[in-house]
Amino acid sequence: MYFSRLLQPEVEKSLEANPVTAILGPRQCGKSTLAKKIIEGKKNTLYLDLERPSDLRKLNDPEWFFSANREKLFCIDEIQRKPELFPTIRSLTDDWGKNGSFLVLGSASRELLRQSSESLAGRISYKYLTPFLYDEISSKFTIEEYFERGGFPRSILKETQERSFDWREDFITTFLEKDLSQYSGFSAVTMLKMWQMLAHNNGQTVNFSAFGNSLNVSNTTIRNYIELLSGTYMLDIVPPYFSNIGKRLVKAPKVYIKDAGITNALLGIRSYIQLTGHPVFGAVWESIVLLNLRAYFSKANFYFYRTSHGAEIDFIMEHSNRIIAIECKATLSPSFTKGNYLAKEDIKPEDTLIVAPVSKGWSMKDNIFVVNLLEAIELIKSTTIS
Repeated sequence: MYFSRLLQPEVEKSLEANPVTAILGPRQCGKSTLAKKIIEGKKNTLYLDLERPSDLRKLNDPEWFFSANREKLFCIDEIQRKPELFPTIRSLTDDWGKNGSFLVLGSASRELLRQSSESLAGRISYKYLTPFLYDEISSKFTIEEYFERGGFPRSILKETQERSFDWREDFITTFLEKDLSQYSGFSAVTMLKMWQMLAHNNGQTVNFSAFGNSLNVSNTTIRNYIELLSGTYMLDIVPPYFSNIGKRLVKAPKVYIKDAGITNALLGIRSYIQLTGHPVFGAVWESIVLLNLRAYFSKANFYFYRTSHGAEIDFIMEHSNRIIAIECKATLSPSFTKGNYLAKEDIKPEDTLIVAPVSKGWSMKDNIFVVNLLEAIELIKSTTIS
């Protein structure tokens, strides 16, 4: 079963406008499936999977191979396995002088981004694919299933709850032992323990000293590990919102595990019912809202707001010269707290949304709107909320 992806039109437009388009994102989020869907309707395409030895052998002499097939669109999957291709791609695209020559796919790594940015500056457009957004699968799956399984295709499409959980556990093991093993000084055991600690503290500011003391490693190691998980699209780091308010603000960033299903697997949570009784339930909802809003509004900036006097809002979104305050409530009866009102007074946003898993939203007093996730997206798309 194929689910249409929000990113597909953006990739197709990029192929028309740029010599090289890159689709980046975590393993198993659907990059290959999306790319194959895009090229299936095009003539003269050539798909190479660099995890397949026979395809790797075709690129023993990449300049000759590409030149002999220069009229084709080359789709190169897992390009991080052969970063030395980037200078050749740069040289050939300059010679050919045409757009839509290469569609490259990669599970993000620092080396991939460094190589491509240095070699292909001005020639490449980056597109980021997330696991499934809720709007992409809402016709078949409930929000409760999305809470439980997350958005990785092979997790949410499994026949049973048990198989979905098993897949996510296997994914975590493979990710630690294969994808991250390339980094020097990396310990899979330490990373797993830290990842589990982050799951317990999902959506909180990280105390690097406390984490380091618990794991018997340095603060620098904790920072490097968090940077590594962020660089491979497993974590989302949200900075604090600073303005000329003159308040004592929390300065450390908040850290979220991006996918709800991965959070649940790290914590051993097997069902939605079990999740609802866990302290991390509200933070999982925040991560779902953040993942989906970032995907729909990729040019927006996201922050959080918290003062030492108790004023707080989950997310401050800067979008199209507007400030939108977004509070996430994992309940069917959401309310605005005193701390939320204090934050609203400090920030003075144009619009204020409470995003909750309700079937249909409503308007509260003080120009505050309760909305579900899909309503939030549609309202933010609008130039005004009224």
